[in-house]
Amino acid sequence: MDDGPCNLPFHVSVSSGTPIYRQIVEQVQALVAGGQLAPGDMLPSVRQVAQALQVNPMTVSKAYSWLENEGLLERVRGRGMRVACGESSVIDRQAMLRPLLMQAVVHARQLGLTDVQITSQLQRILKEKHT
Repeated sequence: MDDGPCNLPFHVSVSSGTPIYRQIVEQVQALVAGGQLAPGDMLPSVRQVAQALQVNPMTVSKAYSWLENEGLLERVRGRGMRVACGESSVIDRQAMLRPLLMQAVVHARQLGLTDVQITSQLQRILKEKHT
């Protein structure tokens, strides 16, 4: 995304099957978990995100409200939303990764791949992304 206070790289896919608000929620969670967003960091406004992603502002507002209800974001009067300070802003990165890996393993097994083949593919991908 461009011109946001944090220059967040939000990307959505209308064909993914996952609601757009949920994609935004998951991306904010990942950015916080990965340390790219720290407690106190301001998020781009609803309007900025909606314009950049070409989505309805209510979609972005729904995502931000959900994150606020979960305690990950807090509203700053007159300024927008920021990453909350405190325990609620701590996200278990490994817990976030587990469902994605589980889905990949299930799919790989449906393809008839062995554990060795699955592990080999993962190691190959890790090496490709490390360089």
